[in-house]
Amino acid sequence: MISHVAVVPHPPLLVPELSPGSAGSLRAACLTAVSRLGEEWLAVGAHDEDVSIEPESAGSFRGYGVDVPVRLSTESVAPRDLPLPALVAGWLREQAGATSVRVRLIARTAKPAECAQLGRRLAESPETGLLVLGDGSNRHGPRAPGSEDDRAPGFDENIAKALERADAAALLALDPRFAEELGAGGRAPWQVLAGLGPGWRAELLYSAAPFGVGYHVAVWERA
Repeated sequence: MISHVAVVPHPPLLVPELSPGSAGSLRAACLTAVSRLGEEWLAVGAHDEDVSIEPESAGSFRGYGVDVPVRLSTESVAPRDLPLPALVAGWLREQAGATSVRVRLIARTAKPAECAQLGRRLAESPETGLLVLGDGSNRHGPRAPGSEDDRAPGFDENIAKALERADAAALLALDPRFAEELGAGGRAPWQVLAGLGPGWRAELLYSAAPFGVGYHVAVWERA
């Protein structure tokens, strides 16, 4: 049963070999968050379609510029092309010294009710640690990857508040169309998190948009 949650973004710049000298405080917050997840993790993120990836898989950040190998468990032997959330989940697992991470990716277009339903199912998983991977709006400031949108700061401020308060209702109320307009890829995973239900203590470790994208790091623990 899930008892600990770490919420993190999944930009490739978390990996030092891919982005030397940057994102130090963000990386440190992510490592602090995942250090509380225990030995066996379940990770949830967003993708083009629903995908399940077992811990036997391994991959590489080669497609992002540097061949940094990643394994989803200490016993991984099956190389494959892993989506970015799975790569980051595997990299974080290795940094934390955890045994394994099983990855469940949900379609970016999934409706809030579908996300919450998945969250309810995942709540009873055999793993005790859940890793939730998702970025906020990519439209912060004139140099943002998705171009500037004045609505982005307010959107990510609300996400930060919801994560800090373990406010599942606020996460579940996110409008998929509005999130898509703002380039917020974390909407579906955050709504999976909302499906875990009430009864959590929360702590927000990081919330900023240093590269034009909203990044949030939080931990939730069963109250």
